[in-house]
Amino acid sequence: MLDLIGTVATTAAIAVCLVAITATPPSQLAQPLALAAVAGAWIGFAAAVAGAGGLANPAAIPILLVTPIATVVALASFSLAVRALLLAMPMPVLVGLNAIRILGAFFLVLAAAGRLSGPFPQSAGWGDIITGIFAIPLASAAAGGSPNHRRLIGAWNVFGMLDLIVAVTLGTVSANGSPLQIIHAGAGSDAVYSLPWSLIPTVLVRFFLIVHGIVFAQLRARVTKDVHGSSGSAGAPVTTSGIRTRLD
Repeated sequence: MLDLIGTVATTAAIAVCLVAITATPPSQLAQPLALAAVAGAWIGFAAAVAGAGGLANPAAIPILLVTPIATVVALASFSLAVRALLLAMPMPVLVGLNAIRILGAFFLVLAAAGRLSGPFPQSAGWGDIITGIFAIPLASAAAGGSPNHRRLIGAWNVFGMLDLIVAVTLGTVSANGSPLQIIHAGAGSDAVYSLPWSLIPTVLVRFFLIVHGIVFAQLRARVTKDVHGSSGSAGAPVTTSGIRTRLD
């Protein structure tokens, strides 16, 4: 029953993320369709690898982690169109999608059922829950765009990204049979190497790491814009009581 609920929850979460990132960019239809095709291909590949037992060696998880992230970074670095597409995604949507991570409670449930153990489920579970809860009010704050709100979003973004990195690290070093295993704690992180739970590290974790990267890029772009805007207005006309003057 738990696996059935997990299948419904993870596939629904992936569907929401896919729809959100392909529907929000204010661009031509071809770009969202291409983005959907690439994301869909990766989801199918990740599910196929897990279903075929390709995650029997847990060291495959870090490799699968790097591939999509490196691909997005490379495309954004060398393609102005891709970079513009990512920067055009509404920040409230990007932040708000992290509310899905409240489903990190599944890690705690799996730990209670004896299918996960050690520090991994506690770190991944509580870290995701905290990130997801704060994503809800910060999504509204992101719409305001004030400097104070941007600082809060930046701090939250750092926490959310570090949570994912720590979770992947703990999951890898506590996986039984992994050549990288240094934590021996019963079931360890075994449950996340089989469907449906494998979709979390192979799809959702990658997605949210990319989202955090986009949020960082957008925050930086806004700060740069503010700096250039303020410096550009230093010699601009000044209006006082309806009288226009110029700074000599």
